[in-house]
Amino acid sequence: MLKPNKFSRRRFLLSGLAVAGAMVVGWGVMPPRQRVRGKAPLPLEGAAVALNGWIAIAPDGSVQLAMPRAEMGQGVHTALSMLVAEELDVGMDAIKLIQAPADKIYANLAVMRETLPFHPDDTGRSRALASWMLGKVAREMGIVITGGSSSVKDAWSAMREAGATARAMLVAQAAQEWKVAPEQVRAENGVLYHDISKQSVGYGAIAARAALGQPGKVTLKDPHSFRLIGTAVPRRDSRIKSEGAAMYGIDARPEGMVYAAVRMSPVVGGKIAGIMPAQVATMPGVLAVVDFSNVIEENYGAGAGVAVVARSYWQAKQAAAALPVRWDEGANAKLSSEAIYQSLSSALESTGGDNYHRRGDMALAAGALRTIKSVYRVPYLAHACMEPINCTAQVKDGKVTVWVGTQAPTFARNAAARVAGVGESDVVLHECLLGGGFGRRLEADMVAQAVAIAREAKGLPVQVIWTREDDTTHDVYRPAAMARMTAGLDAAGNVVSWDAKTAGGALTHQFTRRNLRMPGAGPDRSTAEGVYDMQYEIPNQQINHVVVDSAIPLGNWRSVGHSQNAFFKESFVDEMANAAGKDPVEFRRTMLLNHPRHLAVLNAAVAKAGKAPAGRAHGVALHQSFGTIVAQVAEVSLQDKQIRVHRVVCAIDCGIAVNPNIIAQQVESGVVYGLSAALGGEISIKDGKVVQSNFADYPVLRMNEVPQVETVIMLSAEPPEGVGEPATPAIAPAVANAVFALTGQRLRSLPLRLA
Repeated sequence: MLKPNKFSRRRFLLSGLAVAGAMVVGWGVMPPRQRVRGKAPLPLEGAAVALNGWIAIAPDGSVQLAMPRAEMGQGVHTALSMLVAEELDVGMDAIKLIQAPADKIYANLAVMRETLPFHPDDTGRSRALASWMLGKVAREMGIVITGGSSSVKDAWSAMREAGATARAMLVAQAAQEWKVAPEQVRAENGVLYHDISKQSVGYGAIAARAALGQPGKVTLKDPHSFRLIGTAVPRRDSRIKSEGAAMYGIDARPEGMVYAAVRMSPVVGGKIAGIMPAQVATMPGVLAVVDFSNVIEENYGAGAGVAVVARSYWQAKQAAAALPVRWDEGANAKLSSEAIYQSLSSALESTGGDNYHRRGDMALAAGALRTIKSVYRVPYLAHACMEPINCTAQVKDGKVTVWVGTQAPTFARNAAARVAGVGESDVVLHECLLGGGFGRRLEADMVAQAVAIAREAKGLPVQVIWTREDDTTHDVYRPAAMARMTAGLDAAGNVVSWDAKTAGGALTHQFTRRNLRMPGAGPDRSTAEGVYDMQYEIPNQQINHVVVDSAIPLGNWRSVGHSQNAFFKESFVDEMANAAGKDPVEFRRTMLLNHPRHLAVLNAAVAKAGKAPAGRAHGVALHQSFGTIVAQVAEVSLQDKQIRVHRVVCAIDCGIAVNPNIIAQQVESGVVYGLSAALGGEISIKDGKVVQSNFADYPVLRMNEVPQVETVIMLSAEPPEGVGEPATPAIAPAVANAVFALTGQRLRSLPLRLA
């Protein structure tokens, strides 16, 4: 029997840094490289001049802002524009977004730092050093990515500094021309003023000369002087979306475009044994039949398959359906959900695994007056983005052009280059809006597939569109997982020990192999996040995870490991409260005496929720993810044994609230997304195939099922933390706890179903 592996953070971090890139003598003590001035030229429009790698100003005073983050409904294009507009002292209407070029200054450092396996209470020097080092590595790797609820967190310094630097350059130029001290020049709404001499000049009139100078002293604004940050600025993408003018990946229409529909192996890991392209070659509009199975050799995740290229999508789809294909089902032909869950259950009973956190002395658990133990289970989950997977690609004259909605342009560009056999500098990537991302569009499988098909299209651009069924059955799924929770209580009902063991696939291992071309090995933080890093003050703790290799492709799903681990943890906290004979809210409060922010969030949610009406019950959950603390109270009733959620109160502490409206929108979105999964989300496997295929058997909440969601945003002076994902994890345990309060029945598996 294997014993739990105790890994040191030092060993974990140094091995990761070694993989990321070789370190040289002296490199570690050098400061991180700047993120304001880029090497790649900005794709400027008109006569605009660049003041740095982010900002250019046109003669009319309008500001062209390089945007490296994907807009997928989370409002990031508005929030990041606010950061720049604040420091540059211009109105939001002055800012026009341009696509950021391929440059390492746009790398997302925050999302990399989130992988550090430190407990939130660990504020020591080792954590600071590790964060410093990983930030430097991330800057050198230059991975541009939108994920991990990190966009505002990462931009908080970089984009504000870019705005402040541009403002300082304009001020310095005006001061030089007016022969006054820079401190006497005031910037306001795109105009520079010298109040003593009554001189003024617009940004546009001076930008070209300012671009040749130096910024002088650059100072970020004090939060007390913010005029935009903290206000409910309207979303900049609302109008184009409501009018149908928004450009999503599926809307790409390059000249001469043709369409491709795909057939992929119905069995996970299956291969093509034979195809008969002649059977469809004479069907209307058919141009080519392309076996893109070589893409599977590049480990992009889409799997073996064949495409039919035709003049219209309908023609391609009809021909693809009629194409005779023989499949080699391979080693997974008998794989089933039952077998997968049995392997997870066996792993929980083993002594193997990685230890993520230890505190106190677990031997004291033997002296507990009462021990409670429970096992929880969650299924695989699909992303179910409203815009199905698609990508448009053209391979012509040694160049590749791609139109796609992607969360990771670095991965998309790399995949296109590898499949086409060209350099990355020969890839032109047009980034489009995303009709939902949720982690699915961090992958590059659709890009690799489209480029592989376009190689055979004689220079024509090809748009590949997956059907909803393709999308559901060939996703990269949230891992199925199980947890065994054990707690010891003393005579007063206090928790003296907590032993949590989870089992499931390591999605980061798979993601790293697919997208970074690095071996996936070692502890995967996502497997244990939300359990090992909880803030409950339990004196003796042990948190282990056993990696059970998955034949099912795994990927990042909104809130990643927190999505299942919050359910395990917060459901079990309620179980402990019940065993102790205590109110679940009071029980939590007694374990948060040294965590005032968590306690305040919990109290705010409970106060706002009030008392449940007759026939309904409240369930509570408290969880921290992506740096943000969330407490939710779910108001639940039962109607013909069906769980109905009427109201959800969510208190959130995410640091400085850059835009309260966007925060409230993301809380509502996160609750609805998590509730869809909690009440109906389940991907099951039979004979190696995904059983579910469309919204009929993989349901999302309908409008009449969506609860009223009320958001309480806590006042904070801390830097911004994540917002896009933290409202998702808490909803499932909050609802499950409410069901227990109503019925006395403890639901320990998702989706939540009453017997």
